[in-house]
Amino acid sequence: MQLLLMGPPGAGKGTQAAELVKKFSIPQISTGDMFRAAVKEGTELGKKAEACMKSGTLVPDEVTIGIVRERLAKDDCKNGFILDGFPRTVEQADALAKILDELGKKLTRVLNIHVPAEDLIERAVGRRICKGCGATYHVKFNPPKKNSTCDNCGGELYQRADDNEQTMTTRLSTYESSTRPLIDYYKKVGVYTEIDGRQPIAKVTEDLVKVLSSVKD
Repeated sequence: MQLLLMGPPGAGKGTQAAELVKKFSIPQISTGDMFRAAVKEGTELGKKAEACMKSGTLVPDEVTIGIVRERLAKDDCKNGFILDGFPRTVEQADALAKILDELGKKLTRVLNIHVPAEDLIERAVGRRICKGCGATYHVKFNPPKKNSTCDNCGGELYQRADDNEQTMTTRLSTYESSTRPLIDYYKKVGVYTEIDGRQPIAKVTEDLVKVLSSVKD
């Protein structure tokens, strides 16, 4: 089962990916994970990626695509994978299709966890994180028992600097403009499914599993 998981910042993509990993026993693969693995292994593409990251420049598409090809050819991807963060453009989507064709595979499903921008902004602005154990709370949806204090360890709760309306609005605008062409691309391919991310976490997981249980690889 070859999956692509999409979703705007704050939609709960990471949480759902972890559940799908447990359910289907396939690896979640993010662009960052692929870069780090390639650098650690010392491959030629890994060295090129490392040079870009150290200089603060973007890793060129040809390097990224090559690293994706190397990663998807590994043994742990034989039964499938969950891609997270790649592709980000239509050109990368075309490249992914070619890679999978070379490996005798194709995308089973593209899953987009959709949450309206206003809901995502509310989630971000109200989020609080424990300085001690990293537990996450929300002033409205999941408040601590005692104000500004972690239920688990008693640590102080804080708000991340980027959890503000202006930053989230900018991030969401960027995401929308960059991913809209991808959504249209995969709709045309016929593998796109949108899931309502406003639901409780367990219900979103249930909907994702239901979709995947009904498709043939």
